[in-house]
Amino acid sequence: MRLRGGGRQGTDEQPEAPRGASGPAVELRGVRRQYGRGAGAVHALAGIDLVLPRGTFTAVMGPSGSGKSTFLQCAAGLDRPSAGSVRLGGTEITGMGENRLTTLRRSRVGFVFQAFNLLPSLTVEQNVLLPMRLAGQRRDRHRADAALTQVGLADKAKRRPGELSGGQQQRVAIARALITAPDVIFADEPTGALDTVTAAEILGLLRHAVDTLGATVVMVTHDPAAAAWADRVLFLADGALAGALDRGSAEQIGARMAALTSRPGPVAGVAA
Repeated sequence: MRLRGGGRQGTDEQPEAPRGASGPAVELRGVRRQYGRGAGAVHALAGIDLVLPRGTFTAVMGPSGSGKSTFLQCAAGLDRPSAGSVRLGGTEITGMGENRLTTLRRSRVGFVFQAFNLLPSLTVEQNVLLPMRLAGQRRDRHRADAALTQVGLADKAKRRPGELSGGQQQRVAIARALITAPDVIFADEPTGALDTVTAAEILGLLRHAVDTLGATVVMVTHDPAAAAWADRVLFLADGALAGALDRGSAEQIGARMAALTSRPGPVAGVAA
C-alpha cells in the first residue's frame, strides 16, 4: 500500500484510537523505506510485517546497515515509510498530518536515547514533566514524583542533569518516558554509553516497567547481554526480518548475530 497523502495535512486521516484501546501496541504492514532513486537507491526497509503486543519487551538487533534505526524511526512516527502502514496503539499514523503526528508522539510515545537528551538548564523534575508541558497538559508534580520514585531518584528532583552520573541521567530519561503512560516506549541503544553494572540497572528498570507497570518497550541494541532482558529478540538483515528468538540467553543471541554477520548477500525475511 502506498503512503497516503504524501505531505497532505489531514485529508486521508483515520480517527485516532483512544488511549489504551485493545489491540497491538505496534503494527507494521508491508513497511518499506527507500532513500534515493534509480540505481543509487538504498532500500533501508524491504517490507516489514510485524505485530508487537502490549505489555511486552522487544529487542531489535542486526548487523550494521541492517535497518535497525530506520525501523525504529518509522515505527515511532519519526520518519515516514515509502510504502506500507504503521499503527501505534491502534491508531493509523502513516498518512497522519505532521501536526497531529507530533501531538500523538508527545502524549502517547516515550523515548529513551543513548545520549539521554536531557535539557541541562532544567531541573530533573522539569525534564521529567517536559512531555506533559509540550503536549499542553497540566504539569502534575505528583506524577513526576511517582515516576522519579519508580526509578529511584525521588531525592534528585531539584538537581540539574549535570550534577548526576550517566546512569542517573538515563534513569531521569526513563522517568520522562513513563510520565505520560505512553502506548509504547522506544529505546535506542539506551545502555550504549554506560558501564556494564549501570547498564544492567537501566535494563532492570525497563524490565520492571513492562512487568509491573504494563509498559510496552521496543529497544534497538547491538549488545546481546542487553537483548537478553527482552521477551523477544527480532533480527534484521538487509532491511528485512531475518528471524526471532524468544527469551534467548546472551550466548544464544550472540551466536545468532554472528551467523547473520557472517552470512553473505541479502537475507530473506521471515515471519516474526
